[in-house]
Amino acid sequence: MPVPAALTGLRAPIVAAPMFLTSGPDLVIETCRSGLLGTFPALNQRTTQGFADWLARIEGALSGQPGAAPYGVNMIVHKSNPRLQADMEVAVAHKVPVIITSLGAVPEVVEAVHSYGGLVFHDVINARHARKAAEAGVDGIVCVSAGAGGHGGTLSPFAILPEIRSFFSGTLLLSGTISTGAQVAAARMMGADLAYMGTRFLATREAMVTQEQKDMTVGAGASDILYTPAISGVAANFLRPSIAAAGLDPDNLVAHGALDMENEAKAWKTVWSAGQGVAAIDDCPPAAELADRLVREYRAAMFGAAQDIFLAAETAR
Repeated sequence: MPVPAALTGLRAPIVAAPMFLTSGPDLVIETCRSGLLGTFPALNQRTTQGFADWLARIEGALSGQPGAAPYGVNMIVHKSNPRLQADMEVAVAHKVPVIITSLGAVPEVVEAVHSYGGLVFHDVINARHARKAAEAGVDGIVCVSAGAGGHGGTLSPFAILPEIRSFFSGTLLLSGTISTGAQVAAARMMGADLAYMGTRFLATREAMVTQEQKDMTVGAGASDILYTPAISGVAANFLRPSIAAAGLDPDNLVAHGALDMENEAKAWKTVWSAGQGVAAIDDCPPAAELADRLVREYRAAMFGAAQDIFLAAETAR
């Protein structure tokens, strides 16, 4: 399916994914000004009023900016989030262009966003969850494959994309170990409409994390990522060095209880999440500089692929 009309103006098919305790107004604004879709989790602001203030700040900064992309907000729709209703009322009032839902697909949320013409994307790690999202009427599904930061999945992108496409005709976004523009091009060739990139934007100057965390992300390799449910109650990818620095043994973690948003926030402040895409990250530039680089890399890869197809066709004549 083509990218939704509201997103056809993106300079490249890239969404800077909403990262817990990491994405904020500065990162969103600079990403959107650079022509890519910037997003953040509503719960990165401690109160609903603070969330509303962030929306006003983002909208004010992007208003009248030529070439600026829309922005999006991630909503946790799990029952453990007591702010969902209040935050959704604010989002509807501001007509947030894109709402990304996690940990549950709720038809009422979809209807509320569609009431003003917004889009709803829902992240999933398997086909079962994707079917529920499709039934709820979402516009797009984020296929979270193996290696993704945060609550990553376990399936190969070569498996999850075609399986979900077999029954869903909406927009497909691919998440998992995407750090370069060439990898965005690969995602498109695999059948994704948009690439969903988190960890690469963690290592930017505007990310709301300490320099220590950014340095650890830049210095890490794929083997430094540990997939475990023991930190927050839901399986996620974390930086092994941060687990050790928190006084825990990465190889002997104690099982965690059920998901609790308050405990999750406390845990993720000291144990840092990242995806296997750290293997391709070696610097921490401003978000605008990174966006320009990704666009150049993406266009070069797509142009190179087109040339190869043309030469192959000419040779076959």
